[in-house]
Amino acid sequence: MLQPTFIVLAFEGPDPYAQAGGLSTRVTELSTSLAEHGYPVHVVFVGDPHRPGQESRLQGCLTLHRWCQWISEYYPDGVYQGEEDKLRDFTASAPAFVVDQIARPAIAAGRTPVVLGEEWHTAQAMCETSDLLWQAGLREQSVLLWNANNTMGFDRINWERLAYTTTITTVSRYMKHIMWGLGVNPLVIPNGIPRRLLAPLDTAGAQQIRASMEGKPLLLKVARWDPDKRWKMAVDATAQIKEAGSQPMLVARGGKEAHGHEVLTHARALGLAVRDVQVDAQTAQCFAQAFAQATPADMLNVTSPISQEMLQLLYRSCDAVLANSGREPFGLVGLEAMAAGGTAFTGNTGEEYVRHLENAIVLETDDPREAAWYVDYLEEHAEERDRMRDAARETAARYVWDRVVENLLGKVEYLARHQDRSTSASSRGEAYEEPFADDGPPEDALLPLEGTHNPMERSYSAEHQAA
Repeated sequence: MLQPTFIVLAFEGPDPYAQAGGLSTRVTELSTSLAEHGYPVHVVFVGDPHRPGQESRLQGCLTLHRWCQWISEYYPDGVYQGEEDKLRDFTASAPAFVVDQIARPAIAAGRTPVVLGEEWHTAQAMCETSDLLWQAGLREQSVLLWNANNTMGFDRINWERLAYTTTITTVSRYMKHIMWGLGVNPLVIPNGIPRRLLAPLDTAGAQQIRASMEGKPLLLKVARWDPDKRWKMAVDATAQIKEAGSQPMLVARGGKEAHGHEVLTHARALGLAVRDVQVDAQTAQCFAQAFAQATPADMLNVTSPISQEMLQLLYRSCDAVLANSGREPFGLVGLEAMAAGGTAFTGNTGEEYVRHLENAIVLETDDPREAAWYVDYLEEHAEERDRMRDAARETAARYVWDRVVENLLGKVEYLARHQDRSTSASSRGEAYEEPFADDGPPEDALLPLEGTHNPMERSYSAEHQAA
């Protein structure tokens, strides 16, 4: 019986300092779920420089290792400030720590180290970890997986080396098909949601928020201010509904990205009344009062944070949760909205959990009239809307982290028993030989191989401003 010790490498993690997007949620929830199953879990991440370098949680099953803290002291604005400096330090120092301080003792205790690298920042560190394990004679007793949650940073990865030294995974079949174009064939292990999101709903709180809208169609969009999130489409759909004679309210929660100014300016140009809203406390009453006091308005720009608990309540309260991204590797917001019994309006890329008019609305185009039409349609077909909300909760229950962990454990056990002896460096008894081994790595060591490309064709760093 396999006895794994999990080691997660990632830039983002559970500290507020290390939270910039969906990756922090994934790392936090996956590591917590594994620890709650009783497995030893170590998370090596770029943590808060003012917290302990090492912290034990969940009766010792979960250990946080805050990396790059000496660098983060100079960069107080979050995990991606000073990104390149942190990347160099992480790549240079984390692999040896993982091998000497975690993997070696685990193997000595009869356990199997399972190293999970997340996103492009950890790609070279995973390759280095594999080589160090081989040099120590420990590679065949270890399982290494590197996971892609999205395509950002793909132009920084040496795909041949990464595929040679690790098993590559991703979060959806949509991502798998994109990555075929890079010459790799990843395993699919989906994202998940914590089971607590399926707890009984606060119907009284939802009714309180609905009452503050005085019967207006209530739309919600929560995302980075990013063109790929189709913010303008959401604004245009709101304007379409207003032109048809209704009085819609779009509640928007973005980040700090510059695109936000463009979106709000666009909304005003369409004749929508836009107001900023700051909510003092995370309660239904406070949100209801803030929304009511902001009227008359067509779009409320929420400038204060929204807790996960309040998000679930808002998802339930709204007529439509606009998770309408143009390209979505997985679509966690849509799934979270479904867990709350909300009506998710999603795109049709990586959101493989949705079924149109069964558990969600799947938007096939970027035409705002499509979204506006379905808002009206569901208002006129209340029974169908309620049935979809019930089905959405049932679907979300199939994506709780407990089930994702079962999927992961099955793949890990298979990999541990059937290391690919035809392609794996560790199984052949030889290390991956870099063509620059004698002279040291050149500056472009992380650049892609000839003929590869970044499907998104844009910078990673610009995507990760603190939200």
